[in-house]
Amino acid sequence: MIRVIFAEWRKLRRPTLFFGTIGASLFFTGLTTTFLYLMIDSHRGNSDRGRQVSREVLNLASGSVYGFASVGGLLGIIALCVFAAQTAQEYTYGTFRNLLVRQPGRIRILLGKLIAMKLFALILVAIAAAVSISLSYYLSDRAKVTTDLWFTSAGYHAIGQTLLNVTISVIYFGIMGMILGLFLRSPISAISIGVLWILIIENLLGAVKPTFLKWMPGNQLTTIAQGGSPDVSYSHALTLGSLYVLVGAIIAAVLFTRRDVSN
Repeated sequence: MIRVIFAEWRKLRRPTLFFGTIGASLFFTGLTTTFLYLMIDSHRGNSDRGRQVSREVLNLASGSVYGFASVGGLLGIIALCVFAAQTAQEYTYGTFRNLLVRQPGRIRILLGKLIAMKLFALILVAIAAAVSISLSYYLSDRAKVTTDLWFTSAGYHAIGQTLLNVTISVIYFGIMGMILGLFLRSPISAISIGVLWILIIENLLGAVKPTFLKWMPGNQLTTIAQGGSPDVSYSHALTLGSLYVLVGAIIAAVLFTRRDVSN
């Protein structure tokens, strides 16, 4: 197991993958957090889907991580792409066969890869959180937002709770990407279908009938990062999101143990 983790981590820490992924996450984190404060008085809204987040909300103890929670869904999509690519490319390059020669336990290989990618996701979330909180504090004065409650006991509790929620969301997104990679066995197919479903299909279904969003997997995982939303409660999103991930992981694991590892 340990050797599988180190082998997977060797791939994940390649500069093109590591710094490229971190750079993309910081770009979206910085963009979302900056808009939240610089457009606080805009009539077009300063949050996702044109919603208005007022100074009164940002003045609360949870104000320091509001931007970080808002970008949790985008961080999850990045994790989905990384997990899907790292899993499916083993089929594309035919390296699963070589791995199974050294480690015949297929489930152990999956668990080792998953642990390594989880560590990668934790680093991504931690860096994004630090950047978002720092930007929020820096821009708060310009937006005339009071930060007195941000670093009190209630504020630190909010930071910890949001960090936990975003971490759960990002890891769940990543596992969904890994599931797609095992199902489709093609990086391009796994990434394109995953992103297409979350960003386009779910939003189209939600536009036709908003109640559909209460049951869509991508919306559940995004809602977990936000700690709940006006339309979907946190408990509902966590329960249903966990169910989606658990069922998908079981099916994918069974298929992986029974199917040939060639593409």
